[in-house]
Amino acid sequence: MASLSGVDSEMVSELRTAAKECLDRGLLVAAKWASQLLLSVSNEKRSIIAEASYLDAFSTSTPARLPATQLNESFVNQSLVETQPVLPEFSGQRTDLLDLYEQHQPSSPISKSLEKFDEDAIIAARACFEAQEFSKVAYWLRDCKSSKAKFLKLYSQFIASERAAQRNWHKLDNSRHQTPVPINTSLPELLELVSKEQDPWLLFLRQEAIESILRSIASFKWNWSAWTVLANCINDAEELTSILQLIPLHSEHPLVQFFQIKTLNELHNPSDNELMLCDRLLTQDFFPNSLWVMTLRACVLYHLHDYGDAAEQFEQILSIDPQHMDDIDVYSNILYVSDNKTKLSKLAHEFLALDKDRPEVCCLIGNHYSQRAEHEKAVKYFRRATQLDRTCLSAWTLMGHEYVEMKNSHAAIEAYRRAVDVSRKDYRAWFGLGQAYELLSMHHYALHYYQRATTLRPYDERLWRSQALCYEEIGRLREAVECYKRALISADPTDTSIYAKLAKLHRTLNEPAESVAYHRRVVEICQANAFQIQEYSKSCIEVAEYEVAINGDLRLAHRYLELVANSNSEDVTKASELLKNLKAKLQLRAVQGLDNHGALPS
Repeated sequence: MASLSGVDSEMVSELRTAAKECLDRGLLVAAKWASQLLLSVSNEKRSIIAEASYLDAFSTSTPARLPATQLNESFVNQSLVETQPVLPEFSGQRTDLLDLYEQHQPSSPISKSLEKFDEDAIIAARACFEAQEFSKVAYWLRDCKSSKAKFLKLYSQFIASERAAQRNWHKLDNSRHQTPVPINTSLPELLELVSKEQDPWLLFLRQEAIESILRSIASFKWNWSAWTVLANCINDAEELTSILQLIPLHSEHPLVQFFQIKTLNELHNPSDNELMLCDRLLTQDFFPNSLWVMTLRACVLYHLHDYGDAAEQFEQILSIDPQHMDDIDVYSNILYVSDNKTKLSKLAHEFLALDKDRPEVCCLIGNHYSQRAEHEKAVKYFRRATQLDRTCLSAWTLMGHEYVEMKNSHAAIEAYRRAVDVSRKDYRAWFGLGQAYELLSMHHYALHYYQRATTLRPYDERLWRSQALCYEEIGRLREAVECYKRALISADPTDTSIYAKLAKLHRTLNEPAESVAYHRRVVEICQANAFQIQEYSKSCIEVAEYEVAINGDLRLAHRYLELVANSNSEDVTKASELLKNLKAKLQLRAVQGLDNHGALPS
């Protein structure tokens, strides 16, 4: 197993192999990922490792490969399944997968020989694959027996069937007969062809169960496409914790940490721990020059709402590679939220000139127009992003936001529903649906969608506030109180608005003591943070009135009323009148010789 203290010769060798093997099979995203990750290792470390590998090549004697022309016909026609070791039944235990990894990591010599025999056909098929002539790939590989050829053939058939399903789906655009997502009727047949396979690449094609993906990772761990599929199976942080225990690698292995950070980013739920992992992976021992890891870190900061540091990280990425388009839409979201119109406009013009047909760039342009309040143009670009990539979640969600701004609730609902169809684990689409139904004054529907959003993001103050407002609208004040209390858990400690809401609700519920307790908290926070009296004058008066009414702490009441009466807030008149009555009451108590608890200071 690779060292956990940093990148070593074994890990570099594995990355080189992964880049080649993924590229040979048409897994272009995984090949790009592995090759760029390899290049992010420090030059000094890679050159030392490369030199060692070069010397090993001359010092190790290897038996000559059997020429392909000498393979007899009976050998070539052997079934691939018969020549490969049979994997043990999956028991759900990490130790079983670790054993599987150790036992089946080396490639079968027979499989390698079959690949050599099929090499010419594979080259022809790869050329067709690059030209996106996927049906011809299957034609050139029709008689091949190797695992690599079988993967490339089935993968090409899958892509061709997916494209056909998309075309048929788009024929029904704007029709009530259109299903929420395209339906690929060829999938059952393709799955049947790989149902009994144990090769790690063919296991990856199955994708119908977490078990298959874990088996694939156990046999070939650096196929990032397999990790991506595994992430798609996870719906929340609890499921991620369970899956991490089954992965056949040490918890400190870079791949496990990549997977954890990426998955939590997609769930919009990373923490400071993921930020620390990113910092570790960017040290000299690992991948100090990896733009991909830097982008992961920027996205973690974005989800933690640390927009300043996130923008700074993106700026560093663009200073290294000015044409870096991955997650550029996230950077545009940051600039939009930060109201940085100048930088967003500059970025939009630069990337539009680079590639106008990237969904991320279309989202960037859409944000540019949205910030300028040109909502129709923004919708045009967000729609263009969804036409380029139907699964572009950000585009559907942002399009919904634009329709909300345009007060077109029905169009917003349709956009958000498309986003939910793409991914049911993105809280933003559920939250958007709640907002759209709230605009239509359909508060019970809005509540349902807000609750779905809070299930995915239970510590988001905004979601609990939105629920509370809905409960207020339908007269369920007790539930509104509970929602505001939940919002307090993650609220800014200097924000007094939730305390003010709770005070108002308890007053409506005829619970004056609870109401005043929250008003006291408002005053304490404001005074501790040196806020202007105008921001808490009403709470001062509420506390004073209550203390006078119950004949309680009149000294406190006097101090609060005097504070407001001597200010320039809008409550000066009321405070002065109450202060005058309080002084009269205190003087009367003094004349009558009553307990001096509330007497004025001399």
